[in-house]
Amino acid sequence: MQEGAVAATDAAVLVSLDFGAADYTESLEELRLLAQSAGAHAVAIVEGRRQRPDAALYAGSGKVQEIADAVQQHHASMVIFNHDLTPAQQRNLIARLKTRVIDRTALILDIFAQRAKSHEGKVQVELAQLRYLATRLTGLGVELGQQKGGIGLRGPGETRLETDRRKLARRVDALKERLARLKRQRRVQRRARSRNDVLSVSIVGYTNAGKSTLFNSLTHAKAYAADQLFATLDTTARRLFIPERGAVVVSDTVGFIRHLPHSLVAAFRGTLEETAQADLLLHVVDINSPDRDEQIAEVNKVLKEIGADAIPQILVLNKIDLQSLPAGVERDEYGRIARIRLSARTGAGVDMLRTALAEVRATFGQQEQTTENRINGIE
Repeated sequence: MQEGAVAATDAAVLVSLDFGAADYTESLEELRLLAQSAGAHAVAIVEGRRQRPDAALYAGSGKVQEIADAVQQHHASMVIFNHDLTPAQQRNLIARLKTRVIDRTALILDIFAQRAKSHEGKVQVELAQLRYLATRLTGLGVELGQQKGGIGLRGPGETRLETDRRKLARRVDALKERLARLKRQRRVQRRARSRNDVLSVSIVGYTNAGKSTLFNSLTHAKAYAADQLFATLDTTARRLFIPERGAVVVSDTVGFIRHLPHSLVAAFRGTLEETAQADLLLHVVDINSPDRDEQIAEVNKVLKEIGADAIPQILVLNKIDLQSLPAGVERDEYGRIARIRLSARTGAGVDMLRTALAEVRATFGQQEQTTENRINGIE
């Protein structure tokens, strides 16, 4: 087993405190799925209710003792909090629990570190990890040095950081410059697509909504698709030719999730800007999810943050096969396709999506011609 890989014996105690949020149950289920995606085995879940986090231990002394008992009883090698911990809280918890303690942000960063395949994806993840670790070097150096990788410690690690903030700052600056170069390359590619009159379509949506499966079904690509959170990390683009309409470039993007770490949004801003430059968004939703409305809102919140909230959307209600629902199309008051019910896995309704893209492509061509006529002074 390579260094940093998750061992099969990575038993974890999950901790989730209810502060009265409406999405508490869904957030706890996501924590379980995130831990599973990272390679951890949840042996116990410790819950509690509080009005506010404890300043020193986040969970309070009594609850921390309950966590410690669960760690000892199940021989757990880590504790995963469904919350963001301050560096001081994390240090105090490590001292009390005598085991590895990571928070929700570190868990998501770890999954991204496992899934990043492209050069740019790896650079973006490392930059996010370094920004996260920068506030946690003091007091965590011993723990980082003792661990041989694993969940929450994958990536830069102690050997690179060497608890030296100046080296850390230099590394961050180098990564930011590398991302800036990649951003300039993407800008050139976007200009080329614009000159070639190519419609740009980005597939967005909540993680595990079926974006990659839809991408494969539309473009006959072989992008990795799995029933797990953040199965896709690196953006993949394929050209799709629509008869009598021309070319469309379809991009598969990373999934969103509630409470997405700000460090990840910042590091992946260059990639996410590709979404902001799209002509159309296919917003994929798991029609079977009980909190799909909240997931839609969460995705739209991130889209607004990256400046993509004004881009036209078609809502793609996916996974109709799980409830034996019929495929269908819903139009808005202007006659434009607004929603499509389909199954990316079985292909039912995908032809309707292609028809929708053909309609948008035809309109796109007319808009481009109108713009060109104005430039040339032709009415």
